[in-house]
Amino acid sequence: MIKVGVDVGSTHTDAVALAEGELLASVKVRTTPDPTAGIQEAIGKLSSRIGNRDEVGALMLGTTHGLNAILQAKGLARTAILRIGLPAGEGIPPLTEWPARLTDHVISAKMVRGGHEYTGEEIVPLDEGAIVKFADDIVGKVDGVAITSIFSTVNPAHELRAAQILNERGVRAHLTLSHMVGGLGLIERENSTILNEMVSPVFKRLVSRLKELMRSLGMNHAKLFIAQNDGTLASGEFTMEYPIFTVAGPVSNSIRGAHLLTGIDNAVVMDVGGTTTNVGVLHNGYPRESSAPVEIGGIRTNFRMPDIHALALGGGTIINESIGPESVGYELTSKGVGWGGTVLTASDVAMGVKGIKIGDADISKILLRYPSSYLRGIYDRMISMWEEALDLMKISREDVQVIAVGGGSIMLPPELRGASKIVRPDNAQFANAIGATLTKVGATVEKTFSYSATSRELAINSTVNEAKEMAVKAGGDPSTLDIREIEEVPIPYLPGDSVKLTVKVVGNLRI
Repeated sequence: MIKVGVDVGSTHTDAVALAEGELLASVKVRTTPDPTAGIQEAIGKLSSRIGNRDEVGALMLGTTHGLNAILQAKGLARTAILRIGLPAGEGIPPLTEWPARLTDHVISAKMVRGGHEYTGEEIVPLDEGAIVKFADDIVGKVDGVAITSIFSTVNPAHELRAAQILNERGVRAHLTLSHMVGGLGLIERENSTILNEMVSPVFKRLVSRLKELMRSLGMNHAKLFIAQNDGTLASGEFTMEYPIFTVAGPVSNSIRGAHLLTGIDNAVVMDVGGTTTNVGVLHNGYPRESSAPVEIGGIRTNFRMPDIHALALGGGTIINESIGPESVGYELTSKGVGWGGTVLTASDVAMGVKGIKIGDADISKILLRYPSSYLRGIYDRMISMWEEALDLMKISREDVQVIAVGGGSIMLPPELRGASKIVRPDNAQFANAIGATLTKVGATVEKTFSYSATSRELAINSTVNEAKEMAVKAGGDPSTLDIREIEEVPIPYLPGDSVKLTVKVVGNLRI
């Protein structure tokens, strides 16, 4: 069986085809303003190099479609918001401090009585009459509804009943319930739920277009999977329900690809692209996750996202008085000095100092315009920037292994302060796409428990079962599911021996 992996970067879109872990073919095309067009071009070119396209069993995609839609506020759903939490949860209304470009897509935002304590007991009964009125007000006017209730991660009963009432009243919009998005913090969980609902139509269109493309190219038996934030995959159908889980998929792919290409379980990964260097940590084969709340487009969320330091230094970074942050991006080969252009880029500097050649660039054009000493000075500053980023991501003073991936990784020096060794594997420029192709389906469930009200054994078992059920929904083979992580974090500000319990499950694709 052949697997096809595609990764959409800011500069290039990469596509690879693998069979039994062996690379059969690879292509690199420019990322287009509409990323879907670049994806179609990459898959089209790759498919012409595959012998029997009918042997393609799966296509995996790492994409920033969701993130771009949020940042640009394009193609979003007309959304209604229901918060179940009065009187306890009225201090900060929904959408507080949200930018107007996103709130313009909100048709209605309503708060009603209800919600639960951290032990799972009702704070007050659910105000079903208010939900009926809310449903009647929005019926036929919205594309989606985001429903959030206080401590629904402990007891989701009020969210489930609210969804039932909306359906009974004829609301045919897509629904996102916050307990399925998960995480502590009412506001952060609500924000995540709203964003998920807003980007839902973006992924419905994407999945539909990709499946149509696969059929037109003769990939008749292939199933579609999309990279998630935690370094795992989910089916296209699952992603249409929970698209917000994919916003950091391409970054996670590079870290997973670094592991899969080298077999190294623990290292710092430096993914050097055309615009940025993303520095992350490989921990037991998967991305180390950030413990800090993540902001998406300036909105505070509670997603489990990879711990990444993004440095504005890539192959297309423009060199003026300073290094970046602007980049020529996909126009490197027309604007860079080495290609006959007039813009000095980081790639030009690296070629002039290291003597390496990138594509069909002419190093002599660089050296004719700029003295070697000038280029050396800039390159030393670039090295300092990489070393500072490495130092920020290390968790100890000891030197660590560094895995260099991405098309711009050829620019890195052979040694960095703080690195015991720099490993640049074969096919490093396709690490993201390979990471998407060879990784597994997964699901992460985060719940809150009071061990005074629920036994630890019951809490863990129920969360493990929920994570397994979600992994199967995401396209995992139930016979291959493996528990990768069980994390218990005490919640000192809640009584009753309260904990945040997180379970991550992974498994092979069900194809």
